[in-house]
Amino acid sequence: MKTSQKQTTNLFSIIESSRHPNFATLYQRLNIQEHCFNSMRKVIKQLKTHQPDYIVAEFFYGFGNNYAGVNISNLDVMLYSLQKYSPNTKVIVLVDKEERQYVDKLNDIIPLHTVLIRPFSEQLLIKALTTPRK
Repeated sequence: MKTSQKQTTNLFSIIESSRHPNFATLYQRLNIQEHCFNSMRKVIKQLKTHQPDYIVAEFFYGFGNNYAGVNISNLDVMLYSLQKYSPNTKVIVLVDKEERQYVDKLNDIIPLHTVLIRPFSEQLLIKALTTPRK
């Protein structure tokens, strides 16, 4: 007789600012293994060998010189890497209300799973983590 084991969900948290919420306890409750990164370079390196179920990352719009005018935000290069290495990863973007208008441009690179506007409730994140891709 086979015993069924609950499969662990893997999530990459990209923490580039002190405003990134700490949901470690929530992730544990949902049987999600969180892997924290503080740079896109480290995430991209991991994507070459590990395909997470989710990525939770903050959005920072490139107002001019930060992203050389070619990219929309801090997430562009990572999203291009997802196309190649992990196209089924669901991306959850955290954004300030003032920058929300720029986020949809990222859907041209890879469809975003959910966009959460700060401040958001834990319930909205739970919904994003338990809802199938659109």
